[in-house]
Amino acid sequence: MNDLEQHRIGLTGYCYRMLGASLEAEDAVQETFLRAWRKQDQRQGQLKSWLYAIATNVCLDMLRSAQRRVIAMDIAEPSRAGTEFSDPLPETSWIQPVPDARVLDPANVVAERETIRLAFVAALQYLPPKQRAVLILREVLAWKADEVAELLDTSVASVNSALQRARATLATRPAAKPLDEDQQQLIERYMQAFTRYDLDTLVTLLHEDATSSMPPFTWWMRGRDELMAALRGAGSEAVCQISTFVPAGFANGAPVYGQYLEGKPFSLQVFEVSGGLITHTTTYLQAGNLFPLFGLPLDEFSDATPS
Repeated sequence: MNDLEQHRIGLTGYCYRMLGASLEAEDAVQETFLRAWRKQDQRQGQLKSWLYAIATNVCLDMLRSAQRRVIAMDIAEPSRAGTEFSDPLPETSWIQPVPDARVLDPANVVAERETIRLAFVAALQYLPPKQRAVLILREVLAWKADEVAELLDTSVASVNSALQRARATLATRPAAKPLDEDQQQLIERYMQAFTRYDLDTLVTLLHEDATSSMPPFTWWMRGRDELMAALRGAGSEAVCQISTFVPAGFANGAPVYGQYLEGKPFSLQVFEVSGGLITHTTTYLQAGNLFPLFGLPLDEFSDATPS
């Protein structure tokens, strides 16, 4: 199994981009290793290519009965401050966050981060599964066209055609914003202001066109003024002041924090930063099942000092 384990991070990143779900990607890699172990006497060619061929088939099998995972901005119009939440959508509706460390090669973290941004992964879900595989293998993993053709049991011409169509589709989707070198300090200032309910400071940290979403609800907002109006809503001050935020590294190339409310898991918050300001926050509510993936405890958290 050691030979297989050396490919875990790369395969998990591949399956995550294919499926848009961190937990499903973990399951897909485990199934890939299981199939590889069972069929080791049938292996042909290099181990890496063989594993990716198995992983591709696993993902295609999983996608046959799955709906496209989305982000809120893809399926709903922006809400206004004071708008009530609608009924939550099933967990299987949403793009899940994933820890960078589980899907990015440590030697190429900076170069690869853009390829797991939430906006990019959401855009990938608009591609038919085989086009998705072609684009990831060619554009993200830098495989040659003949290598992809062999893996997918098709022709080089078909691979190039699929890649061209995939590029055209992605060109119509919003591009992911680049990372800002000072983002961690900015997010820490945001957290400190949030837990103090210091709205005067918060407003200086948000981009005027900042957006915010809260899966599993379709509710999302655009604009600093709307977001500040929502924070001034009933009960916001109390929630802020009894929240504890625990840094959990990076998710999808951006800082992620676990939010505990009165010591219990409440949400995962992923931030997008550009130009020295916060441009988007995704607050994953009802995300307790993802906390262990980020090394966050599920039991009551009381040892941390609020950020």
